[in-house]
Amino acid sequence: MPGSNLNEPRVLRDPVHGYIHITSPVIWRLLDTPEFQRLRRIRQLGGVFQVYHTAEHSRFSHSLGVYEIVRRMTEEVPDIGGSLSRQEKLVVLCAALLHDVGHGPYSHSFERLSHCSHEQMTMRLILENTDIHTVLAEADPSLPAQVAAVIQGTCPNPLLCDLISSQLDADRMDYLLRDAYETGTSYGTFDLERILRCLRVKNGRLCIKESGMHSVEDYIMARYHMYWQVYLHPVARAYEVMLQLFFDRYSEVRSQLKIDLLENVFRLSELTCFLELDDYRLVTGLQQASVSDDRILADLADRLLNRRLFDWIEEPDPSQEFQIRQRLEQAGLPTLFYLREDVSGSKVYLPYHEDRAQIRVLCADGEVRNLSHQSAIVSALDTMKPSVSRRLYFPKEAGLCLQNEAAGGKND
Repeated sequence: MPGSNLNEPRVLRDPVHGYIHITSPVIWRLLDTPEFQRLRRIRQLGGVFQVYHTAEHSRFSHSLGVYEIVRRMTEEVPDIGGSLSRQEKLVVLCAALLHDVGHGPYSHSFERLSHCSHEQMTMRLILENTDIHTVLAEADPSLPAQVAAVIQGTCPNPLLCDLISSQLDADRMDYLLRDAYETGTSYGTFDLERILRCLRVKNGRLCIKESGMHSVEDYIMARYHMYWQVYLHPVARAYEVMLQLFFDRYSEVRSQLKIDLLENVFRLSELTCFLELDDYRLVTGLQQASVSDDRILADLADRLLNRRLFDWIEEPDPSQEFQIRQRLEQAGLPTLFYLREDVSGSKVYLPYHEDRAQIRVLCADGEVRNLSHQSAIVSALDTMKPSVSRRLYFPKEAGLCLQNEAAGGKND
């Protein structure tokens, strides 16, 4: 039966949550599928490990963390547990575990270079002929479609979607705490226990008690600071920009090369090709490329492997860009593969913005109001304009590092 429990609960040690508790045979079987085990070989933070050397954690550990937070929500928050049927609890736990199973090498970095969204690939891995689909369907033939609907945000019960994908969801809660822990920073910390204690359900939607509002304010600011201090760090972006340039060159000369390990990047319509891609395969492909006959490809691969990352300047003016182009030409480095503009910032990186979603506050009078109506801090954040950073990346030998040197160290 899909709702039955294991004879003996399983626990997995976790540095963020202490233990991950598993009682469902379906969840336990999903862990052992090749598609989920592959997440052990996918870095959670893409190029961030080039800045924070301990940021080596995987999508596997994050997915388990999201599962654990949702498990606690359904078991420890009376309003949530009392609002869901036994089947709905299983569905949302499976969705929590599988929500990132479609990520490629280096996570979001791969999406930018392949134009293949992890959400679409996740749907395919749940709904098509995979071991994940088999495990779900054997428990209940309708389970794959129900799990996919939660992840897509189209399920009949919006509370399930609130737990997985909202401005106050288990996904954000785990990645902020986990990424802060693994990078050795404090930007992403917030009081998870207090938030869990203050979660409520009103009119079928997830809310926060008014008394827990200040903990949510801390959580929102934690997300904002993590984006600008960790996720969008210019050194991490340098690595990702160079990875894009490498594949730009590879796609141009691939017919002349013998680097079959990277060919799957261009065959993502085939699930088997996608599933063979992970961080290890990409690094091995870079090692192959570093000794290829193509001088540009070999150079970019060597720079990526040995952390000879590009330099950058913030908000370059036309004269600076002209000088960089001249120096690249003098060094024999074509600008098509050695010069790239990168623009970071949009509304998605704002700490809070209610035109996209909202956090509901259950007030003392029993009414539900938007967080920005109750919090002066969040009200101010809701009116913030998106911050945008424009950088020009280029090899260090092209010079012109004055702006960065004046600003201090580059790898902090």
